[in-house]
Amino acid sequence: MWNWLRWIILTLTIALLYLWLTQEKVITVNVIQPSIGRVEQTIANTRAGTVTACQRARMSLPIGGQIEDIQVKEGQHVTQGQLLLSLWNKDKLTKKQQMLALVAAGESHKNSACILADKAAKDAQRQTRLLAQKLTSEEDLEQAQAQADVAQANCQAATAELLANKAAVKNIDAYLEQSYLTAPFDGIIAKVTGEIGEYTTPSPPGVATPPAVDILTDDCHYITAPIDEVDAANLTVGRPVNITLDAFRGQTFAGTLRRIAPYIQDYEKQARTVTVEVDIDQHQSPHFLAGYSADIEVILAAKDEVLRIPSDLIINNEYVLVVNQNNVIERQAITIGLNNWQFSEVTSGLTRQHILVASIGLTGVSPGVKVTTKIPVVQSN
Repeated sequence: MWNWLRWIILTLTIALLYLWLTQEKVITVNVIQPSIGRVEQTIANTRAGTVTACQRARMSLPIGGQIEDIQVKEGQHVTQGQLLLSLWNKDKLTKKQQMLALVAAGESHKNSACILADKAAKDAQRQTRLLAQKLTSEEDLEQAQAQADVAQANCQAATAELLANKAAVKNIDAYLEQSYLTAPFDGIIAKVTGEIGEYTTPSPPGVATPPAVDILTDDCHYITAPIDEVDAANLTVGRPVNITLDAFRGQTFAGTLRRIAPYIQDYEKQARTVTVEVDIDQHQSPHFLAGYSADIEVILAAKDEVLRIPSDLIINNEYVLVVNQNNVIERQAITIGLNNWQFSEVTSGLTRQHILVASIGLTGVSPGVKVTTKIPVVQSN
């Protein structure tokens, strides 16, 4: 009797287990409805772009020398022409003073020589008039003319010597300028390399040496970004651009495509791309920082108030999965208009009343499967 009872319990258990395993399981999925809004046809960068300062100069002195004075600090705002750094140059300053003294002496020598030349010329003219009146001899006239010519030559030599000394002063000034580093534009100091008393040298050809001063603008930036070569033909200067930055999450900045590189970059083991530059229409505060990563979307076309759905719900660009009135998934063919990575325009096949399966990657989600939704049906924004 006990054996029969055990067999009956085992049989019932197996039967219940079989029914549980073979019964139709209901999957819970997320769903949304189509919405009305704006859809843009865009081209996006293939790799992260970069926020670039409108002007940046990594400056080094053209000559080597000992740093005597540093007039600025990192982070300081400077104006064009402001002195940033200078080298020890007392030897050149002394040489300039010497040459200025020679210039002053040359001025006096030149004036003296030219005064004598003018006097000798007048004497020669007087001898010429006297000879015409037969009051002097030709020998005296020749001697007076020779003295005038010599005096004129001395005047010219003194003038040339004075010009040479003045040119030497300008040459020393040029050498002195090489020991001063000034700001080429208004900006902010990003980096200063070196300390007072240290020796700095210019960078020789082929050898990378840190710049003495790195200066850049902090109130003017643009975006540089690579675009895949297959999209390059669709780009034209002046198109509007959407700009997003990781540093400003949730914000989109307006820009304008200002330049398209005239060549394709071909790097080994990388896709071929063309570099574009995008102006930022309105500079934001706090200021952008040069080097921020940025993404761009060049807008080729746009439509407002159209039926749209998230692009990632479209399968093979042909259909979407919808839930019918019996809570069963069906395949719904659609026709797509403008689209980007976020939204796609639906020109036919859907209405706002359709309920779309948003969990298309969930295991078991396929046409013919019965589903349930525990969350309210929401519209795509």
